[in-house]
Amino acid sequence: MNIGVFVGSFNPPHDGHIKIAKYLINNHLVDKVLILPTPNYWNKQDLVSIKDRINMLKFYEEKNIIIDSIHNNYPYTYLVLKSLELDYPEDYLFLIIGSDNVKDLDKWKQLDDILKHKIIVMNRGNNIEEYINKLGSNNFIVIDKFPFIDISSTEIRKGKNDFIHPKIIEYIKKHHLYK
Repeated sequence: MNIGVFVGSFNPPHDGHIKIAKYLINNHLVDKVLILPTPNYWNKQDLVSIKDRINMLKFYEEKNIIIDSIHNNYPYTYLVLKSLELDYPEDYLFLIIGSDNVKDLDKWKQLDDILKHKIIVMNRGNNIEEYINKLGSNNFIVIDKFPFIDISSTEIRKGKNDFIHPKIIEYIKKHHLYK
């Protein structure tokens, strides 16, 4: 089975995140997607608790879109993948990233371990081929024709409620997240 591994802050999750997962499944690039919210990053500030982000993501869970609440405590992507390899030894793992991450991939810890896997890059029109070529790996699958939703988690935290599950809006209000 081909399993997409979608790692991110999801602070908060929105329809755009789930649209990516469904696109990859519906176009047979992966059979299912594991969505893994991560702990606080060195470059991310003001993340709500991982418990809240997992609870919000659960509103999007489906048969082939699994919200992973087990592998969330690893500080680096290569550790997440190593752990998932142990749990899914018969399956192929595909890391799902946005094109904005490609230019800094060479700074990721244990990149060689990450590059052993296929990496699906959701490209928002960025010129990333130069960066991919520098990495010297043929394991990249670049998705150029994806119809992105023009929304970001930052906009949602500022009060824009388009493209977010109604139950997530309720959850945010009930738990007083994102002032």
